[in-house]
Amino acid sequence: MSSDNQEPIKTICPYCGVGCGIKVQPGEEPGDVQFMPWGDAPVNEGRICIKGGAATEVVDHEDRLTNPLIKADSDEQSSSGSRTSFGDEEFREASWEEAYEYIVDELERIRDEYGPDAMGFFGSSKVMNEENYLLQKLARRYGTNNVDNCTRMCHASTVWALRTSLGAGAMTNSMQDLREEADVFWIQGANPGEQHPIANSQYFRQAILEGATVIQVDPHANKTTRSFQIDDTDRHQHLQLNPGTDIPLLNIVLKTILEKHDENPYEGWIDEVFIEERTEGFEHLRETLEDFDKEAAAEECGVPLEAIELAAEKYAMANNAAIFTGMGMSQHACGVDNVQNEINLALITGNLGRPGTGVNPLRGQNNVQGTCDVGAMPNVLPGYQLVDDDEARESVEEVWGFEIPDEPGLTNVEISYEAGDSIKGLYVMGENPVMSEPDANAVAERLADLEFTVVQDIFPTETAEYADVILPATTWAERGGTVTNTDRRVQRMRGVGKVHENTKHDREILSEIGTRLFGESEERGSAESRTPSGGKFDFEDPEEIFEELRQVCPSYHGMTYDLLGEEGLHWPCYEPGDEGDPFLYEHEFDTESGRGHIEGVAHQPPAETPDDEYPLILTTARLEEHYNTGTMSTRSPTLNKQTPENFVDVHPTDAERYGIEDDEYVRLRSRRGEITLEAHVTEDTKEGVVWTTPHFAAASANKLTNHVLDERSKIPEYKAAAAEIDVDIEPLGETADPAATDD
Repeated sequence: MSSDNQEPIKTICPYCGVGCGIKVQPGEEPGDVQFMPWGDAPVNEGRICIKGGAATEVVDHEDRLTNPLIKADSDEQSSSGSRTSFGDEEFREASWEEAYEYIVDELERIRDEYGPDAMGFFGSSKVMNEENYLLQKLARRYGTNNVDNCTRMCHASTVWALRTSLGAGAMTNSMQDLREEADVFWIQGANPGEQHPIANSQYFRQAILEGATVIQVDPHANKTTRSFQIDDTDRHQHLQLNPGTDIPLLNIVLKTILEKHDENPYEGWIDEVFIEERTEGFEHLRETLEDFDKEAAAEECGVPLEAIELAAEKYAMANNAAIFTGMGMSQHACGVDNVQNEINLALITGNLGRPGTGVNPLRGQNNVQGTCDVGAMPNVLPGYQLVDDDEARESVEEVWGFEIPDEPGLTNVEISYEAGDSIKGLYVMGENPVMSEPDANAVAERLADLEFTVVQDIFPTETAEYADVILPATTWAERGGTVTNTDRRVQRMRGVGKVHENTKHDREILSEIGTRLFGESEERGSAESRTPSGGKFDFEDPEEIFEELRQVCPSYHGMTYDLLGEEGLHWPCYEPGDEGDPFLYEHEFDTESGRGHIEGVAHQPPAETPDDEYPLILTTARLEEHYNTGTMSTRSPTLNKQTPENFVDVHPTDAERYGIEDDEYVRLRSRRGEITLEAHVTEDTKEGVVWTTPHFAAASANKLTNHVLDERSKIPEYKAAAAEIDVDIEPLGETADPAATDD
């Protein structure tokens, strides 16, 4: 493959959910792929953040999985042949045929001995729509709805609240209309300057430069407000609340708006016409707030009441006000209620259904929106059709040609917590639950109790140590398909040739396993083995899979690869020729009544609050330079040069009380575990609150986080846990993370 005769390939950055277009230039050798800017890319117009510019560094990294691996039996430990070790486990190289046979035999055994619900399937936001579609179809053909993806750990509560109260679990607006029309940006529990840098600089900052106001609600000061460079103006407020007090703060805002309206109904504090014609539940909100004590709530939030009331006025009086929500809102045991209160605020002020408004979750990973869209969740089929809706389920069954279980399955967190009990086997595609799930030490212990585990990935993750079979997949740069970005734009990814000959695309692996499991031929491996028409798994290419996806996903039905082109299309796109909707709900909401649902909510404190043993509140967030569990980003020399290891932010008052010096190593611990990391003394965090990240295996925040769940969406409470700090700790060495090197 020579760069002289092959044009650069236009594709999509594999990191966050903004959906930036980039080019990949193939070199003379298969592994020699280089980043190039795509100057007229539809989302980012050629601009790229540090992660996107470094994305090609991991394509041919020395840690790549290049051959199938099977865990070596105890009697094989001393036998000859290629061996590799992950953690305490030793694996031997195997052929694809042996790996496939082993997987199919074990999947059949588990189903025969325990029933299909003894298996769990994890999809991935780092792979394409087509591949996640195949995985969830495989799970349902196997006979279970136990299939989920990482949205359970980031935005499951957001999806739940938006879907039930408005109709769709996604951004209501597009980044472009927000840039052009929004007057006020209410950013709560989100930090786009750090986590969605190009959306922040290309869209949100441009609106700020043209006069928009920013109200940021977050326990931690961050890059977003600094990037706007309006910190000291009246167009900026940072409401630095205590973790877990978002509902009281928003209830102050809501009650202030209602009080001001009652004092003078003609000033426009609420939109009475919108409420009357397009919403339901307004009186319930009034009743909920009737005896609400704003002064006491402000004290609990740790924010002056006057500042919250001023923010309420700025939002209510804007022509177009947009809410941006993130994991700071969703990752709580009251996550659904948190987001519902944001919806309440938008609905009573009429800030929905037109450009520059709405409730807009900023999705964290390249394809987390699409992974949900195509049905890789236990309670919905493609297009968010409920599995227990007979009509919806039967319409999908008509295409697939087999019956679908009619009860929701287990979420990924529930699957992990049932591992070794009701769950006997696990199929993990591109996920790393040992790093990503809360109380991670306990997750690892339970995965060790499984009878059979498959891990399908590009690198040996922390989860791979617990696998029986490890399958080497290709990277984002080597294959094609579609991904869906944070504002519902479905875009095509295109790949260069494979870097390592014996790796396979995720779709190839799933197609082969599905065909062997469910093929009509008695000889599972036969090339002639095929399932009935709609229920097949043997697809020629990603486009053929997408064509079937269109038939069962109403919001994608009008899309084709040709129509997507290089620009992509925003869903919903119901019929061929539809141009997609950049903003939703112009005329009605996609609920049973057609109305937006308002519902008053009351404060629910975090499951753990500070006490004598653990007097601090631990909260977590992501960094611009790294991504999720660090599987890719910690292997990038460029990104590790910026941030080579984890750290914890400590307020100066707490640092003085504990005797902590800046850059000193400390031990941070909770009731679930402990990590050693460097302390940064800073006023970015509040007194009594410590802040760290989940990216680094040697000191991951998720060894400390709490596994308590929101009872409806089943999302864990990552954002608030009781913690303590120990000082006089020996540093771990030159870098606290073994993957973080400049080599």
